[in-house]
Amino acid sequence: MSEVATIVSILGVFLLGAMSPGPSFVVVSRIAVSGERTDGLAAAIGMGVGGFIFAAVAMAGLTALLVQLAWLDIALRIGGGAYLLWIGIKIWRGANEPLEITSEDTAQAGSFRRALVRALLVQLANPKTAIFYASMFAAMLPASPPLWMLLVLPPLLFCNEFVWYAIVAFALSSSRPRSIYLRTKRWIDRAAGAVVGALGMKLMIEGMGAMRTGVN
Repeated sequence: MSEVATIVSILGVFLLGAMSPGPSFVVVSRIAVSGERTDGLAAAIGMGVGGFIFAAVAMAGLTALLVQLAWLDIALRIGGGAYLLWIGIKIWRGANEPLEITSEDTAQAGSFRRALVRALLVQLANPKTAIFYASMFAAMLPASPPLWMLLVLPPLLFCNEFVWYAIVAFALSSSRPRSIYLRTKRWIDRAAGAVVGALGMKLMIEGMGAMRTGVN
């Protein structure tokens, strides 16, 4: 396989990964529905930055680092799981609250930055995303990739994540998809909160299980 074909294949695999429902999709969707279109765009940028960071770290040998430092893997799972659990609880608790969208609510100072930071933290809080990046690179990159390939992949993966979540944000910030969400908000939010919280609990249990195994 040529180097260009390898890059295209990697981008395709990561795009499919981004399109899979998960906490990132949930958070970007809620930000897009409850704020202005620019807030959804900020969340998409946050997801892209998270993808860039994961790609850069994976290039630097995250898999080898996690193998050598078991405590880091455990800390990532417990810490990331706790954050996702907190997000899930917040979504569940807010399910019954009406979502009143006004110009004052959506034009708050700093909302762009807050949306970007929240999306970035959700992206970085999931250690499975880090492992996915590292394992896909290990499986799909050639044994001795050229330097230019290592340099272009992180920016391209930023674009991969950003474009997909920008599409999500723009779609759900439109009037018809937004109205559908508002009518079914309570049940969608409860389902989303349960999924995100369950994922967080699963990560924490895995981390604590690995910690007990290490102690024994």
